[in-house]
Order: sequence, then structure tokens, then C-alpha cells
Amino acid sequence: MGFRFRWVPFIATIAVVAIGIALGNWQGRRADEKRAIAARMQERKAAPLLVVGAEPANVDEIEYRHVRMRGEFDSNWPLYLDNRPQGGKPGFYLLMPFKLAGSNRHVLIERGWLPVNPGRRTELPPPVTPAGQTEVEGIAVRNPGRVFQLGQAAAIRPGAILQNVTVGEFAATSGFEMQSFVVEQSSALQDGLVRDWPVPSAGIEKHLGYRFQWYGLAATAFVFFVVTGFRRNERRNEQGNKRGNEQA
Repeated sequence: MGFRFRWVPFIATIAVVAIGIALGNWQGRRADEKRAIAARMQERKAAPLLVVGAEPANVDEIEYRHVRMRGEFDSNWPLYLDNRPQGGKPGFYLLMPFKLAGSNRHVLIERGWLPVNPGRRTELPPPVTPAGQTEVEGIAVRNPGRVFQLGQAAAIRPGAILQNVTVGEFAATSGFEMQSFVVEQSSALQDGLVRDWPVPSAGIEKHLGYRFQWYGLAATAFVFFVVTGFRRNERRNEQGNKRGNEQA
């Protein structure tokens, strides 16, 4: 029994194996990244609360720290992040700049989640915002979590509904002097918003499962190529033997 080599199945198999291994490796890297995030979060969760003032903070040092700041919300600049479901219900995250007391520097605050009005999803009531000086606590993160975006990004403007936004993009558009991080608010305010933030390190097991599936696809494609190569050659030999017997 020999093996019958064919170029087209070979090239197709190499392509599938390469894609499977590449995607499996990517899922493995994502799992490693989330393990590192989980370890960093655990370490910084144990750190004492950090009071943030007007001095610029290094995002690498402050990320995932529990922070507190005093200042005033700028209610003229609400932003709404779309496609942020909560408990199976569609909704938005409300973002708003927060001017730090005694300075012109701002922090972008993720204030909380609010549901979508299915009939009038783009008609949003003015957010309930405390007037004057207030104190806010929360967890510092680099940027609001990203979602997959289709088509052209909407312009950043007061009241805009966006898929994604970064601190740098907001600073460039608004002209505000910004701290280099975002705060996921945890302190309670009488505003009707839900503050149940997703954990960025979640889903490690999912990535490991996907890695196994992609590696399995690569292995299956290779085995299929080998097995069918032997079967093709076996059928070819059987047909040749049959023709030889008929001629005899």
C-alpha cells in the first residue's frame, strides 16, 4: 500500500493546518494575557486606595488601582457607548468628563449602564448629574472596553452614541487636558445607573477551549490528507488489478 501525493489537496491541507495553528497560538496568547491581567488586578486590589489629583498619573502604575477624586462632572459632554448589554438587556455605558478640583485637568468617568429604549434607541434623556463638587471612587483602566465595530466610526461630540472611544481621541476632540486613564465608577450616586463592570481577565477557559479546537482542526486536516492519500492509491491499485484481470 503506497501513498498517492496530489498537489491541490496538499496545498489546501497546508493552508488549513497553518490557519489552525496560528489561531490556536493566538488564543493561547490571549489566555496568557488574561492570566497576567488577573495577577496584576489581584496585586493592585490589595493596594491602598489612591487619591488622584491634578498631577498627571502614569497609566501603567495606576491601572486597576482603586482611586478617589474630587471635582465636578461636565454635564455638557455626555458620551454613550453602544452595544453594552447588561443582564441580557441591550444598553449603553454613560461616559462623562470630570474636572478635578483646583485644576483644568479632567478624568473620563464611566458612570454606569442604562437600558436602551427599543422604540427610540437614539433618543436619550439628559443624564442625572450631581451639581457642583462631588467625590467619585472607582477602578482606573486604560480605556473603556472595546467592541467589534462595523462601518465608519461616529464623530465624537456631546451626546454622541459611539461604539468605541479612547482617552486620546476624546482629548483631541474636546480640547480638554486629560488624565491618561478612565475610571469605572463604583461609588453610589442617585442617578439610576447600574455599575456592574465586566472583569477584563474573564474568559481564560474559553480561550483555552478555542485553542484546543483550532489545534484539533489542524490535526484533523493533516490526518484526513494522509488517510485519503492512501485510500486513493488503494482504489487506484484495485482498479488497475481489475483491468488486468479482465484483460487476462
